[in-house]
Amino acid sequence: MADADLLSALVKVDKVAKKQFFERFFPPLSALSQRYAKNLAQSRELLNICLAHTLQHVIKNRHEAVKDLDSFVKHQFIKETISFLKQQRNEYYVASTVRVTETSSKNYDLFKDNQIIDFNTLDVESLLKGIRGLVPSQRLVFNLHVIEGYSLRDVSELLETSEQTVKSNLEKSKYNLQKNLETTLKALNNEHAI
Repeated sequence: MADADLLSALVKVDKVAKKQFFERFFPPLSALSQRYAKNLAQSRELLNICLAHTLQHVIKNRHEAVKDLDSFVKHQFIKETISFLKQQRNEYYVASTVRVTETSSKNYDLFKDNQIIDFNTLDVESLLKGIRGLVPSQRLVFNLHVIEGYSLRDVSELLETSEQTVKSNLEKSKYNLQKNLETTLKALNNEHAI
């Protein structure tokens, strides 16, 4: 079914169209939700709630969505995910008191001068575990900027915070991800050593 036909059927509350929508978008958005959530349970909750809200938004804005349905759905799902995570007040706080300067003496580049992590052999589950181990605000900024490719300005607008805060959280996320991965890989190496 073409995107325009799918959207028209969704407006008419066609069950076949709704099933097709979920079959099409569930797998990629499920993978996305696993990166943004702190664990599998939160990932499932996030996916169910945000996908339902995204579908309603797609139906409401079908004329805009028909231009590029895949991008529209992904972007809307990310916005819903941010909203969901911000509602988890007990675990989400994006503000930071640390200020990032333009010339940092520290290098948190994951791919440079790394003694332990071989990114050519790193498995997806270890990387996912490392990302999940980040503080929620750092995990969110890392996903939006590094993985999704949003600019720092776009991330700051999506999160409704300053670019300085985003930069700070990005720098911390890279450092903490490297430490999380080193810990995970050390544990794996110790298990395999026996």
